[in-house]
Order: sequence, then C-alpha cells, then structure tokens
Amino acid sequence: MSKDLIIVGAGGFGREASQLVEDINAAEQAERWNLLGFIDDDKTKWGQNLRGYIVLGGLDFLQQVDREVLVIAVIGDPVAKKRIIERIKRHSLNFATLIHPDLAVTKEIKVGQGTLINKGCLLTVNIEIGDHVSINPGCCIGHDAVIGDYTTLMWRVNLSGNTKIGNGCSLGTGSTVLQGLKVEDGTTIGAGSVVTTDLPGNCTVVGVPARIV
Repeated sequence: MSKDLIIVGAGGFGREASQLVEDINAAEQAERWNLLGFIDDDKTKWGQNLRGYIVLGGLDFLQQVDREVLVIAVIGDPVAKKRIIERIKRHSLNFATLIHPDLAVTKEIKVGQGTLINKGCLLTVNIEIGDHVSINPGCCIGHDAVIGDYTTLMWRVNLSGNTKIGNGCSLGTGSTVLQGLKVEDGTTIGAGSVVTTDLPGNCTVVGVPARIV
C-alpha cells in the first residue's frame, strides 16, 4: 500500500530525502510512498526536475491539494523549519515520518511525527525523538537520549547516553555531546565541537571543548 507524499524544501537536503524515499520503497516492507514532488517558496525552482521529481510550487500549492497527502519538511535551519511547519499546519495536512529501512527502530525508541532519520545511523535503547527532527546520515545516539522538537542533527553527530537536547537546536557535522549533558532550547553547536558541560539556551558554541561565542 502506498501513500502520497510531498517533500517541503527543494534544496540538497530535500533531494537526499527523495533518495531516502526510494530506499524505503525498495525495501521489503508494507508501507511505500508515492512521491508527488517538492514544494519550495523559491519561485526560481518552480517547474524544475530534481532527480525525476518536479518542484510543484510554493507552500500555497497545498491549498490545491484535494486528496489525502502527507508532507515532510526537510529544512536544516530549525527556526525556518518551525516557521514553515506552522504554515503547513493551517492546511490541516498530516505529516510523514521517514526512517531508513536499514535502521532497526525497536519499541524502546519513540519517534515523533514529521521526523526524518537517514541512512547509516545507530540508535540504541530507550531513546525519545520529538516531532519534526532531522537526523542526517551517520549519527549515533546513545541510550536514554532525548531530542526535542524541530532540532537538526547534521552528518555524523554523536550523542552519548542520557543526553538531553532541547527544542530547535542545531548540531553541526561531527559534533559530540558527552554523557549525561543537557543542551537547552535554541542552541547551535558548531561542526566538530565537543560539548563537555551543560549548555544554556539560544547560544552558539564552537571548539574542543566547546565554548560560547
């Protein structure tokens, strides 16, 4: 059985999501997706063919949808992602959750709506992932970790056990948060940084160990 899907965001992240959809469809599982295309408010992209899928228009295109369609927003910046998702919610559409078929998601792992988990990730046990979280390839998430809504993990982020990541955070490529630490809402962790202490909200940290800048 297949469900119609639209990807919101026609950038590189969106194209990677379309590959994830193809990987899911190629796997031997009941749920399959019929990807109708992308939407993006950048008018210069409208009508473009991206990996065989058309950019259908902007967010206003959703007003024209006259059948059951699920959407997923694949935008790296958590602030922009939340703003766009709030607009999508006005259309009373449901959100898809996309998880790469190679990832074993046990009953001890909770994943929220609108969340994307790409290939090559490793999740262990008793993990809680919120709504509209974007997890890029190669991330490792340890036991009892919690990830808040709208947060983005770039490539190869490492979260040790018992870490707590707030809402709307951005964790750069190759960054690490050590065991038992808490990162408050809206914080950005720079690429390659190693977090060794709890972090307050709405700050940016870089370095090894990570320091507020």
